[in-house]
Amino acid sequence: MSDSKSRTVPLSKRGLNFETLMWYFTRLSALAMYALMLFALIGALVMGARNQMNFADVMRWAFMPNAAHVQSTNVPDLAPWATTFWKAVAGLLLFVASSHGVHGLVVIADDYIPGKGARKVIRLLSIVMLASVTAIGLYVLWTS
Repeated sequence: MSDSKSRTVPLSKRGLNFETLMWYFTRLSALAMYALMLFALIGALVMGARNQMNFADVMRWAFMPNAAHVQSTNVPDLAPWATTFWKAVAGLLLFVASSHGVHGLVVIADDYIPGKGARKVIRLLSIVMLASVTAIGLYVLWTS
């Protein structure tokens, strides 16, 4: 029976490469999404969303604080959602969530696409998709 010791590489020999940075990005962007959702939910509660609020309203405010969402609810006095600050928070959440998701899709695609050229094409298409969806989302957020 062989002795299987776990292999550890000291930090000084690991180096800082693109894969390490993307590993950190994935973890930090997930934490940023949680923090932004909690911030938006606390903001909604502070601004008076404690009454006549159902679970759908809570999730809508947590995932995408947007003045157009609040107007369709039973709580009419939440005009502060229309401020530039909350639009910026919603835009930041949109960017972090979409870039986190696109990075996950690229990592999965890399596992199944054997050719190096095909992987580059998928990465390029993913970047174009990320830029397009983020631009459309920001347009909707800032013009509503």
